[in-house]
Amino acid sequence: MSDAPPTASSQARTWDMLCHLTALAGFIIPFGNLLGPLLIWLIKKNEIPSVDAHGKESLNFQISILIYAIISGILVLVLIGFVLLFAVGLMSLICVIIASVKASNGVPYRYPLTIRFLQ
Repeated sequence: MSDAPPTASSQARTWDMLCHLTALAGFIIPFGNLLGPLLIWLIKKNEIPSVDAHGKESLNFQISILIYAIISGILVLVLIGFVLLFAVGLMSLICVIIASVKASNGVPYRYPLTIRFLQ
């Protein structure tokens, strides 16, 4: 076991990963999927350039997921919304895990079906 301090690169990758992982708070806390990545992005975007990119990507995806969930919630009235809500939740979970793993490896990740609000 090494007592060496973490390198700047490993710290950046950790913050990059947290930009994505904190979105899982949305499964416990209302709007946690937006607040978690937003806080990490706002705190670290000027300090670590890669956090700016990962934070924007995560926020764009979470805003898109929120829009898809609202549409699915409306479609519950015609029953197809139940299936869509489940699919949106599952897609969110899987994509966040994939993005977190990629970020921890230092690889940028582009979420599928994402509307690019933040450039």
